[in-house]
Amino acid sequence: MQALVFDVNVEEIIHLIQDVGQSKEAYLGEHSPLTLREVPDAVVQFPDWLVITTHLTGICGSDYKQVFIDFENIDSPLAACATFPQVMGHEVVGTIAAVGPAVTTRRVGQRVVLNPWLSCAPRGVRPLCPMCVAGQYSLCQSFRRGRLAAGIHTGTCRDASGGFAPAVPAHESMAIPIPDDISDEQAVLADPFSVSLHSVLRHPPQPGDLVVVYGCGTLGLCAIEILHKLFDVRIVAITRFAHQARLARQLGAAETIAWRPVEDIIERLRETTGAELFSPSAGAPGLPMLFGPAGVRVVYNTVGTAESLEVAVRIAGPRATVVISGVDTPARFEWSPHYFKEINLVGSNAFGVEEWNGVRQHAMAHYFDLIRSHRVDVTPILTHRFALADFKEAFRTTHHQGETGAVKVLFDFRA
Repeated sequence: MQALVFDVNVEEIIHLIQDVGQSKEAYLGEHSPLTLREVPDAVVQFPDWLVITTHLTGICGSDYKQVFIDFENIDSPLAACATFPQVMGHEVVGTIAAVGPAVTTRRVGQRVVLNPWLSCAPRGVRPLCPMCVAGQYSLCQSFRRGRLAAGIHTGTCRDASGGFAPAVPAHESMAIPIPDDISDEQAVLADPFSVSLHSVLRHPPQPGDLVVVYGCGTLGLCAIEILHKLFDVRIVAITRFAHQARLARQLGAAETIAWRPVEDIIERLRETTGAELFSPSAGAPGLPMLFGPAGVRVVYNTVGTAESLEVAVRIAGPRATVVISGVDTPARFEWSPHYFKEINLVGSNAFGVEEWNGVRQHAMAHYFDLIRSHRVDVTPILTHRFALADFKEAFRTTHHQGETGAVKVLFDFRA
C-alpha cells in the first residue's frame, strides 16, 4: 500500500537545513523526511490486534509541526519515545477489516475511531501500569517497553503505522466504536475534541469566570465550543487569522483579540477587567502586566510558544491558572508575573478516561454523547480535504492557513 512515511536521515537533514534557509518549500522538497512510498500492507500483528480500513484521517498540529520542524533547535527528551521510519497520522476514522483470534470486543465491519495511545495493553505489558489502570493512557509508563518499538502513539512508532495510509493496525482497545447516527466527519474530530476537553477538565472554570482561549486553531476552537456549551463563562479568544476570529465568534467567544501586537492584548484585557497596569521601568524593554482582584481566571493556552506564555502570565489574575496544551519550540520569556501573582501553570497532555458531570468514561465517549444530545457541534472547523497523493498541497494548505482559511485538513480515502 502507499503511505506517507517520515524518516530521519542525517545527511538529508543537513541538506534540508541548508535548503530551508532559501525557502520553506524545501520542507516538502527533495530532502524532506516526508515521502509517499510503497510499504507492506497493514496486517494483524498480534492475536489481540486488528486492522482498520481508513475513511478519514485528520492532519494534527503535531503532524504539521513535525513536517515543518526546526531541526537546528530540537532538544526535547521526548525524542527518546519515537522510532523511525514512521507512517504518520493518528486522527483516524475507519472500518474494521480484519481481527486477530484473541479479539473479543470488536468485529469486522464495525466503524471505529482510533484511540492512538500505544500504552500497556497494545504493547502486551502485564500488569498494567498505574496510569493505564486509571485510564490515563497518555501518561503510560511503558512507552519504551513491550512488543513494540518506542513510541507514544500510532504514527510515532515504526511498529505501529498510522492513518496517512489506507489501512491501520491497532490493538482492539484502540478501536472506539462509533454510534451509527454519528457521521465520519463528526467522528474524525473525536481526537482533537478530546484533547481540548481534557485541557478544560484539568482546571474547569467557575460560573461567571472570564477565561481566555489563546490560539484558535483546532484545539482552541474546540475549547471555545466546550466552554461555551458546557460552562457558564465569558470567553475572550486570541486569534491569528481573520477566519479564526469568525469561527471563534460563531462557536461562542464574546470577544476576539488579534495575536499581535501583544501590547494590544494586555490593553484590551485591562479595559475589560479594570485591572491595574504594572509597567517595566521607564525606558526598559518588556511587557507590562495586569494586577487586580477581578481578572482573567483561566487561560487555556493552545499555542505553547514562549510569547504566548509570557503574555498569558501577564493577563492572568492573581492565583489564576494557565493550562498549557499547545507545544512549540522552547524559548526564554520574562516570568516574574508567574511567581508574583502565584499563577498556576498546568500541563495538559492529550486525553484518556475523563470524569465530567458525574460520568466517568473515555473522552471520546463523552464527545459522542454530547453530539447525540445536540449539545456540541465542531464540524464548522472542517475546512479542507485531500487525497493522499496530494499530500504536498495538503501540508501547504496548513502552512499558509492565513491565505487558505484552513483549520482542520483531512485526508479522505473514501473515494
